[in-house]
Order: sequence, then structure tokens, then C-alpha cells
Amino acid sequence: MATSLYFNNFGSSMEQYLIEDLVIESIKIYGHDVYYITRTVGAKDDILNEDDLSTYKRADFIEMYIKNVDGFEGEGDFLSKFGVEIRDEMTLTVSKRRFELDVSQFTGNDRPLEGDLIYLPLARGKSLWEITFVDHEAIFYQMGELQTYDLRLSLFEYSNETFNTGVEEIDNMFDFKETTSNTSIEYLETQDTLADNFTIEEAADDIIDFSEANPFSEGGRW
Repeated sequence: MATSLYFNNFGSSMEQYLIEDLVIESIKIYGHDVYYITRTVGAKDDILNEDDLSTYKRADFIEMYIKNVDGFEGEGDFLSKFGVEIRDEMTLTVSKRRFELDVSQFTGNDRPLEGDLIYLPLARGKSLWEITFVDHEAIFYQMGELQTYDLRLSLFEYSNETFNTGVEEIDNMFDFKETTSNTSIEYLETQDTLADNFTIEEAADDIIDFSEANPFSEGGRW
């Protein structure tokens, strides 16, 4: 037996628009203002599917809702053989319509993309998060339409990317990349009280002479 002809649960555009309005209003009430930072690919490696020369030239202001309200997900903070590592993850929800109005029309991307960044002033004293996955079916077709994207994020790990978004607090987060090596080490130690960069550098000078063309050579051929 077919469904009732007197009820249209999946094709009513007015009800779809109403639900979307309610979602947008809820995010504006309970959400947070963030910057969506679009990545520009510079030199993509088609084999490894990664880009070593990513640049970030645009940051768009938009509201998003923090879905994991109990705290950060992921492995958290732990001590590894490389020192203290922070592997926090989180999920943000953004309205499809708001993303199209505030981001898509300027970037040409019809949806959030993996590899783009989110600048969240609230978390960890202003931090950058990388989009690792975009879930477009988190809420499954209310009234036959999708209203939101869920963005799975992990804490961004800086790797010589270039930031020129026009937002000073974002562009200045990694200023030490343009300084000398000694200044960089000093900057890192002032930012990370657990860092032992000077100690490691002094110990390395007693083991390896980096003034030689090949510090690992004993005078023979390379």
C-alpha cells in the first residue's frame, strides 16, 4: 500500500525553508563566531595526495555550532617519545545556506573542503583546526532536504604554510617562520615552556660539527 496522498513529508519547499531558518537561528544563538580559512593548493603531489606549498589567502567570518559540548574528542594530550603531543579533535556544524552566502560566493567552493582551516578564538587560547572530513548527511534529510554540514576537525600542525588572509591575528600566529634559527628557537621556548631547544642544540654541537660540508663524513668520499 502506498503512502498517504494527503501528506507531503519530503517535497514541501516552504517547510524545508522553515526548518532551515530555525537551524540558522539556533546556530546564531548557541554557536560561536569563527573564521573559515580557504586553502590554496600550490604544489600537489598526486601520488601522496598532499600539498607541500599550501597557502591561505582568505578568511571569511561565519558562525558555527560546537557539537561535542562535553569537551574535545580525540586522543587528547599525551607524552610520546617526541614529547608532549596534543591530538584534540572536535566537530562543528555549519548551515548550508549560511556557508553559501558567506563563503561559497567568494571562493567558488560549493561546500567546505578537507584541508581548509577553522580559526576558533575560543579554543585553547585562539587556535587553528584543520578539516579532516565533511559529513553532509549528519541530519538525514529533514523534510527531504539537507540543512547543515558537520565538519570533523583536528588541531592544525604548522608545516611552513603561508598565511596572508588579511586578518592580523591569524597571519601573525606563525611569524617565527621568517626569523633566524636562533630567534626561532627562542620564540618556541617562550611559547612552549616544556621545550628544550637550546639544550638540544648545545648537546648536538658537541656531537656533530655542522660547519663541515658533510658532518657525517670522516674525510673520505661522500
